[in-house]
Amino acid sequence: MTAGSMSRVPPWFERKFAFSYPLELYPNLRTRLHGTPVRLAETLHGLPPKILVGKAQEKWSAQEHAGHLLDLEPLWLTRVEDYVTGSDQLTVADLTNRKTHKANHNASPLDQILTEFLLVRQRLLKRVDELDTSLFM
Repeated sequence: MTAGSMSRVPPWFERKFAFSYPLELYPNLRTRLHGTPVRLAETLHGLPPKILVGKAQEKWSAQEHAGHLLDLEPLWLTRVEDYVTGSDQLTVADLTNRKTHKANHNASPLDQILTEFLLVRQRLLKRVDELDTSLFM
């Protein structure tokens, strides 16, 4: 494998996920989820607006990607509730990303996006922390 092929990130819908996460590693996963808003802020703060809102090849800008994370967060909370209620199916995601396309995140202040993301992520983690660990088995 060449260095160039090692860095290729597969498109989202081509990725494969394993759902065999051991309960003992839950604290590690929680720490990663908790730290995401901080890592995102560290990555984006200090970048010039031209970089934050610039679109390469008509793809989302860095700021739109941050806004997309914010847009997705309510889905994760809803899916937690799907588990809690024993739903047979998880709430379906909008695969067209309509919310992100309509949001015009490039027109919002970056700090607003980052603050809102932090708040909704904290809400998700608070809810998960309230759960009985038997749901994770």
